[in-house]
Amino acid sequence: VQLVESGGGLVQPGGSLRLSCAASGFPFSAYGIQWYRQAPGKERELVANINSAGGSTNYADSVKGRFSISRDNAKNTVYLQMNSLKLEDTAMYYCSAIRVVRYWGQGTQVTVSS
Repeated sequence: VQLVESGGGLVQPGGSLRLSCAASGFPFSAYGIQWYRQAPGKERELVANINSAGGSTNYADSVKGRFSISRDNAKNTVYLQMNSLKLEDTAMYYCSAIRVVRYWGQGTQVTVSS
């Protein structure tokens, strides 16, 4: 089982990034996918989730209207489009697949700084 995040980096406030999470080793299309983030000294926070078919999404209030989660089950990949980034979005971002069991990726760092 693997979840590999990519797309993180350094961006200025107001900028955009698109994170990807590529999955393998399990029936991806049967799993809900969640993006979490964790900033230094803070608890891990659920940012967004999408159901297995991709028809239902939810967002944390802190990112609603700025972030968008989507998935391509044919490519076993989930995306997190992040727009209008703020300093407080700086964190390590993790994707997680959940059904009966939960799998985690290793994370990708997003740093928003001027």
